[in-house]
Amino acid sequence: MPDFLNIKAIFAVLALLATTAVLVSGGEGSDPRTPAGLPGLPPPFLGTAVVGRGGETAAVDAYGNVVDLRPEGPAGEATIEVSAERQAAGSVAADTGLVARTAVTGGSLPFWRADSVRQRYLPGTNVLRTEARFGDERAVVVRSLGGPAAARADRRWIAQAQPLEARAPDWARAMYERSLLVLRALTDRRTGAVAAGARDGWAYVWPRDAGAVAIALALAGYRHEARQVVHFLLGLDLDAAARFDGVGDPVPGRAAQGDAAGWVVAAARAAGLRPRVPALHWRERADYHEGTRGNYLANALATMASGAPFASQGHKRRTGSAVSGLVRVAGDSESGWDSVAAWGVRPFAQPSLTPQIRNTLLRVAATSGRFGILPSENWAGGEDPWTAPTAWTAWSLAALGERRAALRLVAALRRAATPLGLLPERVDVRTGTPRSTTPLAWSHAFAILALRELWPGRN
Repeated sequence: MPDFLNIKAIFAVLALLATTAVLVSGGEGSDPRTPAGLPGLPPPFLGTAVVGRGGETAAVDAYGNVVDLRPEGPAGEATIEVSAERQAAGSVAADTGLVARTAVTGGSLPFWRADSVRQRYLPGTNVLRTEARFGDERAVVVRSLGGPAAARADRRWIAQAQPLEARAPDWARAMYERSLLVLRALTDRRTGAVAAGARDGWAYVWPRDAGAVAIALALAGYRHEARQVVHFLLGLDLDAAARFDGVGDPVPGRAAQGDAAGWVVAAARAAGLRPRVPALHWRERADYHEGTRGNYLANALATMASGAPFASQGHKRRTGSAVSGLVRVAGDSESGWDSVAAWGVRPFAQPSLTPQIRNTLLRVAATSGRFGILPSENWAGGEDPWTAPTAWTAWSLAALGERRAALRLVAALRRAATPLGLLPERVDVRTGTPRSTTPLAWSHAFAILALRELWPGRN
C-alpha cells in the first residue's frame, strides 16, 4: 500500500496565481472530457462551495479543487474560471484550476480517484476542509482565503449577527449561520458589490439579488454591510442593463429589468437610508424570468417601493364570484399563478392585496415537491424546483401567519441544500442534487429572511 501524503494546505492568492487556467466555452468532439465523479457526487470542476470573506473569492468543487478564483472581489475578474458551457458539455480538462492531489508511488492521484470524499466547513467559518480516503489512508486539503486568521475573522463576524429567538431549532440556526457566511463571501467588503454566485456567468451584480442581500444583512444586524451594498446600487445606471460588473459597469447581453429600481429603494429603506426614489420603469420590460418584455406582476409589485398603489389591476384572476389570486402577466388570466405575488407582502407591502396574495401563495405552496416549488405555474424552464422562489414564498407566508405552509417550504429548502448547507439555484426534481450555481446569494438572502420571520429574535 503506498504511503499517501496527508495534505494540509491553506492557500494564498499569490500561490494560486501561479496555477491559473481559464477555459472558454466549447464542447467540440476533440475537446477533453471531464473526469468521472464518484458515485453520489457531482462531476469534478462544478463549484459546490464558496470560500472567502468579501475580498478574494473562490469556488471549490466536491473534491477540493479550486475551480473559480477572483482576487479582486466576488464580482471581479477571474484568474481561474471554468465556463458554464464546458461544465454542461462535460469537456473540462483534468488539469484545470488548482487540483487537490495526494502523493503516491511514482506520481499522484486527484481526489476524484479516491474511494470516498467528505467535506465540511470549520464551524462558524468559510474555511472548507475536504478529506479523501484511499483505502486505509486519507488525505486532507483545507481551502481558505486570508491565511490562518481567516477562521478567527469569520467567527468574530458571525458572532455579531442578531440571533434567532431562543426557541428556534438547531437546524434553523445552522441554516441561518451558513446563509450569512455565504453572503459574507459573496459581498465585496470594500465596495458593496454582491455577486450572485462564484461562477462564470453569475459573478455579476443583479440589482434585484443584491437588494435582497442588503435587506437580509440589515435585518440580521449588519447595517454597515447593508449600507455598502445600497451605496453601490445607487451608483448604477439601472436603465443600462440587467447586471453589472464589480466596478458598476453594465454587462451586455441582457436588457434592464422592470424590478431593479424597486429593489434598490426597498434595500435602502431596510438599511435606514432615504434615497431619492429613482424612476420606476416597469412596463414592457423583462421580469425575474429574464425572458421577453411584458407587463409582469413582479415588476408591477416593485413599483410599490415608491409608495404607489398597485400598478395594475390586470393581474387579478377570478374564479366564479371569488377573488382567486394574482397571475404573472397583466390581462392574461391564463398566464398562471406566480410565486412572486409574495413580494406584495415582503418587501413591497400592499395590504389591500392580502386576500389575493394569500390565495395565490397557498396555491403555489400546495404544488411543492420534496425540494421546493417552480417560480410560477406556467414556468417554461423545466421541472426542477428553484430555491429562491421557495424561500421568498416561505418568507411571505410566515408574515401572513400561514406558519404551517411556511415551515413546509423551509423543510423543502433543507432537503434541497447540499450536505454543507448550501443552496443551489435549482436542484433535480427527483434527487435534489444541484443543477446550477451553488451557492446562490439570492436564495440564501431569502432563507435568512424566512427564518427571521419565523423566529424573529431581537431587532
